[in-house]
Amino acid sequence: MNFDRVKEKLSILADAAKYDVSCSSSGSKRKNKGKGLGDSSGMGICHSYTTDGRCISLLKILLTNVCIYDCAYCVTRRSNDIKRAAFTVQEVVDLTINFYRRNYIEGLFLSSGIFKDADTTMERLVTVAKKLRVEENFNGYIHLKSIPGASDELMKEAGLYADRLSINLELPTTEGLKLLAPEKDRQQMLQPMAAVKNEIALYQDERKKFKHLPSYAPAGQSTQMIIGATPETDLQLIQTADFFYKSYSMKRVYYSAYIPVAQDARLPSLQSQVPLLRENRLYQADWLMRFYGFKADEILEGKQPFLALDMDPKLAWALRNLDFFPLNLQTADLEAILRIPGVGLKSAWKIIEGRKFGKLSISHLQKMGVAVNRAKHFIDFGTSTFLNKNVLHQQNIKSIILSQSVSKFQAHYSPQLSLF
Repeated sequence: MNFDRVKEKLSILADAAKYDVSCSSSGSKRKNKGKGLGDSSGMGICHSYTTDGRCISLLKILLTNVCIYDCAYCVTRRSNDIKRAAFTVQEVVDLTINFYRRNYIEGLFLSSGIFKDADTTMERLVTVAKKLRVEENFNGYIHLKSIPGASDELMKEAGLYADRLSINLELPTTEGLKLLAPEKDRQQMLQPMAAVKNEIALYQDERKKFKHLPSYAPAGQSTQMIIGATPETDLQLIQTADFFYKSYSMKRVYYSAYIPVAQDARLPSLQSQVPLLRENRLYQADWLMRFYGFKADEILEGKQPFLALDMDPKLAWALRNLDFFPLNLQTADLEAILRIPGVGLKSAWKIIEGRKFGKLSISHLQKMGVAVNRAKHFIDFGTSTFLNKNVLHQQNIKSIILSQSVSKFQAHYSPQLSLF
C-alpha cells in the first residue's frame, strides 16, 4: 500500500463526506461471539460530536468523489473544479481495520459519489461491507449509503452485511429536486427505500420461525433532507418526515442546514447561511412526532408554517393551546403529561409511577429531572399556589421562561465556532 497516496485520498474523501449528517450508529445489536474484531451491541459504538452537534463517531468517508450528476448544492457535483480521488475496495477495508485496531473508530460510515451508474457504485459499497464481515470477521458497526436507482438484489445483499442503510432524500419536495438536481428522479430514491423496508419486514417475520436466520439491516434505514437551499417551509419539512416515518418505517430523518459551497443562481448567496437554530428546532419537532405523540399538523399550521426560533416547538404548541392547561399531575394521563413544556419522556414515566405513592410536589419534580422553571406554569396540584387557566397569559410566560433557552443555545452554537 502506498501510504502517502492513501493519506492524500483520505484527506480528500473524508472532507467531502462531512456534509452528510445522517451517520448515527444507534440501533444495532450485532454481537461478537469471541471471534473476530469489534462489537456493535449495546454501548459498542463510541459516539463523539462536533461543536454543532453532528455525530463523528465513525470512520466517515466517500468511496469516491467522482460523480456523474451535477446537483447545484453538492460539492462533488460533476461541474465543480475540485481534486478527485477514489479508494479501492481493499483500501477502505484496510483503513477500517487499521483504524479500529488503533482505537480511532468503532465502525464505518461509507458513502460515495455515483460513478458510471448506480449498480456499479452500489456493488463496490456492498463488496467493502462483505469483505469486512466475511474475510476480516469484523463485527463493528457498518452504515452504507444506498445509491438511488440501485437494483433490489444489491439492496438485499447490502442489508445482510450492513447494520444500517440510508439514502438521502436531498430535498423535501419534487419541485425542489427538479430545480437543483434535474438529473435525479425522486422515484429512483424511493425504490431502494421500499426494497429495504420490505426486506426488513420479511426477515423479521422469518426470524420468528427460524431463530438462526441472519439479521437484515438491524439498525433500520434513515434519510436526510437539506434545509434552506430551496424555499420549503418547516411545515413541508416535517410533513415530509412524517410521511417517510409512516410509509417507509424510517428510523431517523436528519436535517442538514444548507452550507453554501459554490455560486449558482438557483441557490442562496454564498454569504447567506441557514441558522443552526432552525435545524435544531426541526430536530425538536421531529422528536415530538416520534416520541411525544404529536402530529405534524399540530406542531405547525398553514397560518404559521415556520417554527419559532425564540422557543421550542412544544412550548409554542402549549402557548397556542392554553385551554389545555393547567394539568393536574395527580390525574392526567401519560399522553397529556408528555405535552407539558419541560417534561421529558423519562420524567413523564417517573411522574406516573411516583404519584402512586402520594401527592407530588415541586421538589419531587425537580428530583425527577423536570425543567420546573417551564413546567410550573402549566401544571396544577389542586392548590391555590399554582397558576390556573384564568390567569395564564402568553406574554407573561414568554418573558419568564424564553430568554434563557435562546441565550444558552446561541452561546453553545457561537458563530465564531467552526461548523466542522
